[in-house]
Amino acid sequence: MFAIRRATQKLMRLMLLPFVMVALAACDPASLGGIASSAGPRIDTSAPVPVALLVPRGGSASDNLLASNLENAARMAIRDLDGVAIDLRVYGTAGQASVAANAARQAVADGAKIILGPVYGEAANAAGVAVAADGVNVLSFSNNTTIAGGNVFVLGPTFNTTAQRLVSYAKRQNRDRIVVVHANDIGGQLGRSAIVSAINSNGATLAGSVDYALSQEAVQAAVPRVKAAVDAGNANAIFLTANSATALPLFADRLPTAGVSPASTQYIGLTRWDIPAQTLSLPGVQGGWFALPDPGATTAFSARYSQAYGERPLDIAGLAFDGIAAIGSLVKSGKSNALTAAALTQGAGFKGASGIFRLRSDGTNERGLAVATIRNNQVVLLEQAPQAFGGAGF
Repeated sequence: MFAIRRATQKLMRLMLLPFVMVALAACDPASLGGIASSAGPRIDTSAPVPVALLVPRGGSASDNLLASNLENAARMAIRDLDGVAIDLRVYGTAGQASVAANAARQAVADGAKIILGPVYGEAANAAGVAVAADGVNVLSFSNNTTIAGGNVFVLGPTFNTTAQRLVSYAKRQNRDRIVVVHANDIGGQLGRSAIVSAINSNGATLAGSVDYALSQEAVQAAVPRVKAAVDAGNANAIFLTANSATALPLFADRLPTAGVSPASTQYIGLTRWDIPAQTLSLPGVQGGWFALPDPGATTAFSARYSQAYGERPLDIAGLAFDGIAAIGSLVKSGKSNALTAAALTQGAGFKGASGIFRLRSDGTNERGLAVATIRNNQVVLLEQAPQAFGGAGF
């Protein structure tokens, strides 16, 4: 089977939302000012701070579920704030860029000092453009780094962070001659770029690169090419961009039988290999490495959300919690410039639903990730997620 289950495909696309948003607006926030500046409205920290939450309410059933999860998580985070009052105002975008732009303009007209959301990359880009002239920053739930910059930040976990974490770990384990195996779609190309950048910045070696089209026949045809690249480059690791809903199951099955032995060539994954749970039983992923958010923080957030709302949260819900946590932390300083880009990108970062994170001046983010492997169909941590920036893992 090309995928473990057809039903998992929708779930995986939901988890990787931003990378399917290929068509971006011709004008983007990054072009309005490059990296983030000190822009941002002044706030009165002695009064409730107006925060706009843009969610895909009014769209499909799955969008409405997303919207509900995001609002629930944001309100849960507000209840955690000590001495900080947030006036949360929720706007529906129906998952559409034009609606998101109008909602962003209305939010600023209503007094919003910062915008949290929207979800989809195109909508986040449109919202950022709509309020750029007002100096209002947008903390989007996207992880599409192509829209980051100017007044738009992406809160979603990025390929860059994952690749840096895993290549750094691989280098320290002397698995530093790496062949990159990637799809030739936009997600695969972005993934390859992230891995190559991580290889270069960590002093590892790009031993080869193999691309493939998104079909069963193309993946099968790529297997001998991967074997040839590993041999030609004397590689001791392969880094795959595929996830469980696409090519990972087929590669995990065919590569070992083609002679790319996991015993001598370390398998590394850019996506979560523990989702869905069926992935853990694939013979080819046993011993493979992948990154995941801080398990302790993630478990605690999920348990609290479940207790508060009677159901488990979607993974993306934690991003709304993170946004409010960051805003609350900054507002608590009592400074009127607490929501400027300079304040948002302070180096110490924040603690959120899945561990530590910080925003970068280019609109992207860094997150503290753990490194894990799969043994006997179970996830085993190899290295804990860092608890502060500047320590192990960074």
